[in-house]
Amino acid sequence: MKSKTNKSKITPVSVRRPRKTAKKEVVSEEKQPDLVRIGLYNLKPPRGAHKRNKLKGRGSGSGHGKTSTRGSKGQTSRSGRATYPGFEGGQMPLIRKIPKRGFTSKFKKEYQIVNIKSLNKIKEEKITLELLEAKGLIKNKNKLVKILGDGEIKNPIVVSAHVFSNKAEEKIKGAGGRVEVVNV
Repeated sequence: MKSKTNKSKITPVSVRRPRKTAKKEVVSEEKQPDLVRIGLYNLKPPRGAHKRNKLKGRGSGSGHGKTSTRGSKGQTSRSGRATYPGFEGGQMPLIRKIPKRGFTSKFKKEYQIVNIKSLNKIKEEKITLELLEAKGLIKNKNKLVKILGDGEIKNPIVVSAHVFSNKAEEKIKGAGGRVEVVNV
């Protein structure tokens, strides 16, 4: 018997030759394009930045028909399936894994604090929220202001604020002044 040997044909590998390229044209100073100043008035998004939405469920010819890109079977293919921020496909979401500490009340009131020693620097007899804002002791006159009793007061003054500590009220009245509570 003759033994059959597989003699594969050796095909020559084609060698890619470099293309003949046109010589680059030297741009003279006269042919250079005018430079355009960039500003908000002429900014445009780059080409391809805005994609059209996929049209789903419009027949098999659209490429997004039949299962409408949801795949077949399972929770994610069903109608009425609601996802929520942090949904991880059934895996325990990260927000549920992280330990929780503390409590934040939605009824908490945040006050801008002003001490009595700061009021000594103002040389007015009547101190209002507008004056406190003008002098830089508070940032916003429309937010709540609380006067605290740190420091001493020398002159009798009339102070307007939303809340006063007991100590601050005693010191202002002790110096011959008056306290006016501003209602929100």
